[in-house]
Amino acid sequence: MTPVVDPVLVKRERMRRFSKLGIRVGMGLFLLASVLFFWAVANRFTPALANGAAFCLLAGSVLLAPAMVLKYTIKAADRADREDSW
Repeated sequence: MTPVVDPVLVKRERMRRFSKLGIRVGMGLFLLASVLFFWAVANRFTPALANGAAFCLLAGSVLLAPAMVLKYTIKAADRADREDSW
């Protein structure tokens, strides 16, 4: 007998993995932007370093915002399943 797999739970788990990846990459880009900025302040502030830091901030924001919304959406769905409050 094969176990029954709920496709909604499978999709939710896949979205959870995408969310974790987006948060890690977004936070990593924020860290890289900070490193680039402080490196530029400590050394010669070049346009390349400023552009790199700005790009990292922009890309991090684009990745991080939807990943965080998805994370809390999944948490709410899990809580609704647990409490049976749909």
